[in-house]
Amino acid sequence: MKWANFLHIYQPFDQQGDIFEAITAQSYRPLLEKIREHKNVRITLNINGALLELFDKFGYHDLIDILREVGKEGRIEFTSTAKYHAFLPLLEDKEIVRQVKINDETNKFYLGDSYAPKGFFPPEMAYKKEIIPIIESMGFKWIIVDEISAHAEIDTIDYKKIYKIKNSNMKVFFRERRISNLIMSAVVRSPETLLSATIADRASGRYLLTGMDGETFGHHRPGLEKLLFDVFSTNEFELVTVSEIQNFYKDTVEISPVTSTWASSKKDIEDGIQFLSWSDPENKIHTWQWELLRLALKEVYRMDILSPGYKVIREKMDVALASDQFFWASAKPWWSVEMIEGGAYALLEVVRLVPNVKKEILDEASKLYERIIMTAFQWQRSGKIREMFQSQKSILRIPFKDRTYELRGEELAKYNAFIDMMKRLEKEATEHSEYEKAILWRDAVYKIENKLDIYDVMSAVDLLRVEIPNHEVDAMIKKYQDEYRRLRGGQPEQRGS
Repeated sequence: MKWANFLHIYQPFDQQGDIFEAITAQSYRPLLEKIREHKNVRITLNINGALLELFDKFGYHDLIDILREVGKEGRIEFTSTAKYHAFLPLLEDKEIVRQVKINDETNKFYLGDSYAPKGFFPPEMAYKKEIIPIIESMGFKWIIVDEISAHAEIDTIDYKKIYKIKNSNMKVFFRERRISNLIMSAVVRSPETLLSATIADRASGRYLLTGMDGETFGHHRPGLEKLLFDVFSTNEFELVTVSEIQNFYKDTVEISPVTSTWASSKKDIEDGIQFLSWSDPENKIHTWQWELLRLALKEVYRMDILSPGYKVIREKMDVALASDQFFWASAKPWWSVEMIEGGAYALLEVVRLVPNVKKEILDEASKLYERIIMTAFQWQRSGKIREMFQSQKSILRIPFKDRTYELRGEELAKYNAFIDMMKRLEKEATEHSEYEKAILWRDAVYKIENKLDIYDVMSAVDLLRVEIPNHEVDAMIKKYQDEYRRLRGGQPEQRGS
């Protein structure tokens, strides 16, 4: 089976040295050294220019050498992106172009001829159709987005076909959620469990396309970097780059992807809030952040590009476009006053540096900065942050048993189907000596039966859908519901004396 694995690695430009040292030791170094060591590994990698500059700043020149070396060998295919991880769908066209150009200039400087990207990774896989003419005009041949972008649904992609965006020549590749999440969550813990999870896929003749944050391996999940290469080493998969998929699959379908990110749910898309973590219409801090950003950009545009200070100010503006400040102000659930303040201050500093800036403009920028910071502290002190988090997760406050078993009828059949699937997975894990995994499913059943699942970060039912393909879950539910219908009498309740 052909397997194209896409990894994305990125750190904020001002990442603290001790944190960067830890991430590099735990994740970047073992990942890159293993890629160099395992000659069968072929991956597609997105590395922002900002991260390469951090490698340089903190003296990790050997890692840059590895990237350049493996890139020359053709075992790493690099993609292009926005240098400072800007959220492209919410920027002006010329800012998108600039972020991509300065990224490519930086990557070319450090990686040389090994950096020749054909594909494009929009940060957060944030997609809207308006970005396609821009990146196509810059010479890119394909873009990678999440599978939900296809039809606002998952499990709708035919991975035996190549997709082309309608009214363009751009190909679009869809990252598959299920297997990506299986690996990142460490539910797949060995080549054997990956083979088990993909048994139907491998028999179908399709390709596999995963997409993951590189920092997951070793940093967010210690030890998972070893698992990744154990999985890569299985003989059942032929590792290819994303661009190479087209060499093996020729049938092409036109498609019009929907606005989305790799975090979007079907409900987000239905509600028109696909960009909730970066621009929430109900979040005052987001509103002020974007006002401050637009104000700063307007002042930069007003400058004479030949003026002595323009280059420094323009570069500070580039950095200030990073999406991190918006993400960490979402409070659903991501929250960091430090990141919020740092982003707002970077924008305020740009305005302050612009020569001859009008006093009323400077006052407005200062007021926006103060509103952002004061509101952030007030939200944190008052408990509003926790309330926002709980509101976002409110569906999980209703025990799965109350949403199924207690409603009886076909919902009871659904409950029984899920419980039986979890018990089956517990038994299979025990038979394979995967005792931690067996405990996970044992505990999941106990929590659901006792209505304790509302306290879990990830619903056991969601985890089950990660472990088992949706079509298999749906088939099992249908089986139980069909049996219920077969046995169900013709009256809504049983009659008796």
